[in-house]
Amino acid sequence: MRLIVGVTGASGVEMSYYLLRCLREKDNMEIHLIVTEGAKTTWEYESKRPLSDLTDLADYVHDEKNLAAAVSSGSFLTDGMIIMPCSMKTLAGIVSGYADNLVQRAADVCLKEGRKLALVPREMPLSKVHLRNLTEAANLGCSIIPPVLTFYNNPQTIEDMVIHVVGKVLMQFGISIDSFKAWQGENRDE
Repeated sequence: MRLIVGVTGASGVEMSYYLLRCLREKDNMEIHLIVTEGAKTTWEYESKRPLSDLTDLADYVHDEKNLAAAVSSGSFLTDGMIIMPCSMKTLAGIVSGYADNLVQRAADVCLKEGRKLALVPREMPLSKVHLRNLTEAANLGCSIIPPVLTFYNNPQTIEDMVIHVVGKVLMQFGISIDSFKAWQGENRDE
C-alpha cells in the first residue's frame, strides 16, 4: 500500500507522529510525507520530540514547495492521502481547487483521480465558513474525521485518545491496528 500523509499547521501536529508510527508497523506500507512550514512551526510549539522522530518514519519526505514531486501527478499511483491535522487554510485550498503547495496539490490529485482523501480538521469552534468548507469537502468525496474525544473505550492517557482517532482514520483505508478499541455494541439480552 502507498499512502501520502500531509501534516499542516493546525494544532495537534503530533497526532501525525502516532499515525506514521502505526503505518510503519504495517507490512508493505510505503509512506510519502509532506510537512508544511506551518506544521514545522506548530511542532516547535507543541512537541517535545524532535521533528526527525516524525520524518524518520516516512519512506519519502517531500518539500511542500516542490510541486514537481512524484505525488503531484495522477500517474503516480497511490491508495490515497491523509491530512492530519488539516488546517482550515488547507481545507479552503482543497475545496476551492487552489493548490499553492504540495499538500494541496496531492489532495487535488486524489480528488481528480477518485482516490481516498481523509481530512482530520483541527479547529475549535468552527465558523460558518469552516462548516461550509467541510460540507463541500464531504460533497467532493473526502472523509472528514475530526479528532473528537471518545470515552466508551475508557482512555487512560492522551495517547490513548490520539490512537483512537488514528484508528478511525485508518479504518477509512481498510487498515486495522491492534491498539484501536472499536465500539462493539451492547451485549445485553433484552
